[in-house]
Amino acid sequence: MLCSRWDRTGFCGDCHQRFVASTSLRCPQCALPSPGGQGCGACLQAPPPYQRTVAVADYAFPWDRLVARFKFQQQPELAGLLADALAEALDRQSSLPVAHWVLPVPLSPARLAERGYNQAWELARRVAAQRGLRARPDALLRLRDTPHQVGLGRGARTANVRDAMWVPPEARSALAGRTVALVDDVMTTGVTAAAASQALLTAGAAAVQVWVLARTPAPGD
Repeated sequence: MLCSRWDRTGFCGDCHQRFVASTSLRCPQCALPSPGGQGCGACLQAPPPYQRTVAVADYAFPWDRLVARFKFQQQPELAGLLADALAEALDRQSSLPVAHWVLPVPLSPARLAERGYNQAWELARRVAAQRGLRARPDALLRLRDTPHQVGLGRGARTANVRDAMWVPPEARSALAGRTVALVDDVMTTGVTAAAASQALLTAGAAAVQVWVLARTPAPGD
């Protein structure tokens, strides 16, 4: 998918070693690069509502191109390849607490109709199946359509998603006291993940993890 060489899988051996198997030390809560893999200053000072974040790589080449093709260019067939990369990143997290449910970051009905599929659900259901976990697309809903987040700063993103996430009553008993893994393609500022996590915690979830393909580096990095 990257170098156009023939291979039995979506990544050739060289690309897999360079872009999938490579590891970097990250803050366990926000997944930004952190010396020694310790908690970063921002998370120590103001911990986010999610307990852990796992990211395959930085949102840079080639992940920015792969995500764009998967998300915006009608290529849902990339879901299997990308889910495998995310599952491999999860396997490297030996201290990751067990998740009881795997949920996608939801799209609004209008956005789902426009795109035709929720890329987060395409990832979530495949990763859950690989790990023998339960997944469902309807336990966290987006109440209203929100403008595209691309190009917006943290303040505008926060205003976009404020009160936009909701756990329906019929899902609350299943999530009560459980650890939930929230899956998305990219974490940019963490605002969407925080809003979704807060909705899940308010509904009774014990803890929330965030699993993403890519983490946008902090400005200036």
